[in-house]
This record gives sequence, structure tokens and C-alpha cells, in this order.
Amino acid sequence: MPHVYTLKQRLTLAIVPRLAYMAICLLGVTLRFEDVCEPGASTAYHTPPPLIYALWHRCMLACAWRFRNGGIRILVSRSFDGELITRTVKPLGIVAVRGSSSRDGAAGLRNMQRAYLENNYCVITADGPRGPAQVAKAGVAQLGKLVDAPVGAIYVHPHRAWTLRSWDRFLIPKPFSRVTVAWAAPVPAEQAAVQAALDRAVKLAEARSEKRDDSSQTKLVTE
Repeated sequence: MPHVYTLKQRLTLAIVPRLAYMAICLLGVTLRFEDVCEPGASTAYHTPPPLIYALWHRCMLACAWRFRNGGIRILVSRSFDGELITRTVKPLGIVAVRGSSSRDGAAGLRNMQRAYLENNYCVITADGPRGPAQVAKAGVAQLGKLVDAPVGAIYVHPHRAWTLRSWDRFLIPKPFSRVTVAWAAPVPAEQAAVQAALDRAVKLAEARSEKRDDSSQTKLVTE
């Protein structure tokens, strides 16, 4: 059943997604991305679908730009916030599959199962839509079990970013920042395994960032 939005919400939906899309595009063209893979992992660019990926909610902005027009289906809740996200990412070629991994989980997972069987990349924010932050819920593992497929994990880490005071500590990359995309090897569709893979992806990305920062400092000193 479609939502009935208030006048304020309708105005917000008419204005905010367009502004957010333009902001993502203006910021995105300034970012410099690099990929790093742990042993046994490979980037999705070189691996045909269908595939399942888990990520943390905080890195969605950089992900939206990096994986634009990539044939991605992402699980988004049926809430008002979910509608804002759906309208924002649509021009980026990212298709929202509606249904939470928690509140209306059965419907959401069925829709994602359909998307997987239709040969798409399927992405779930493992700690969404409301946290706790960086604690994997069962949804992405349940999807893997439904389609009998492993789950990959990624973390997109801006080397310089603003961190919001939201539940997820949402990251907004600063213009001209380097962004590391860390890929963990696919794991069995088990909640604990998904958590461990995401944790490894975070460590891999942050270690890469620190290494580059140390290298830059050394170069400045020697010059």
C-alpha cells in the first residue's frame, strides 16, 4: 500500500533528492578512488553478476558515486527516509529494492531474492536502517541462504571526510580526497562470517589510508 505523505514531506521529496544528486555529482568528480583486495577477493568490476555484497551504512555516499550505473540493486526501507534515498540514487543508475531487512524483512528479502535471480548485483547495508552501527544484522546472511550464494564485503573509506553525528557516523568525503575501496573475500552466508568480513574490510581500508598518509608525509620531509 503506497504511503500517504504530508505536504511538508511531499515538498521535501520534490526538492531534496535533486539537490542531493547534484551535490553527489559535484563532489564525486573530485574524488580519486583506489581498490585494495584481501587474498581471495576480487573487485565486482571484474566479476559478473549475480553477486551479494554487504557494506556499512556510513559509507553509502561514496558508494553511490563509485558504483553508479553499475547494475546495482540495493535494499532500502519503505520509510520516508528510504523514499529520499530511492529518489536520490535513481539518477545514478542504482535501483532501490523496497523493504527493510528488519521491520518488513520477509518482503524485502523476497524482493532481493528476485533481483538476484534476475542476475543483478545485490547490496545490503548490514547495519541498516537504524543500527547499531557496524553490527551486522541477519538480513544479508539470510539472503545468501535463500539463493545459496556466498556474501562479499566492501568498505569505502575516504581518507579525508566529515563525520556526521548520526547513529551510523555517516561519512561525507571532503572534495579532492582519495577514497579506498576495500574488498573482503566472499564468505559463507552466516551472520558471524559477514561481520568478520566487514571488520576485515574496514581494517584493510584504514591501513591503506594510513600507509598512504605516512608515505605522503615522508615525501614532504625529503623534499
